[in-house]
Amino acid sequence: MIRKRFVFNGRVQGVGFRYLTRRAADLIGVTGWVRNEADGSVTLEIQGTEEQVDGVMLALKHMIIKRGRYVRIESIDEEEVPLVADETGFKTRF
Repeated sequence: MIRKRFVFNGRVQGVGFRYLTRRAADLIGVTGWVRNEADGSVTLEIQGTEEQVDGVMLALKHMIIKRGRYVRIESIDEEEVPLVADETGFKTRF
């Protein structure tokens, strides 16, 4: 199991990005959360196997191509963070 934090910069708020992220996470079956930040970025933390984390990112890419025509990702910062014990499900934080 791993947990990664991704910070997406660009046009990622107000364009359905968190919705697509949650769909990708639910599809793959990881735990974690997604949240809009005050600086206009979106933070995503996901926990699962390395294959699941990679799967979420791939599914998200495909969903953006298909349905996220207003989403414009300019950069993604990525880091591994400590696991969260007993986390259940995937949530959208506000």
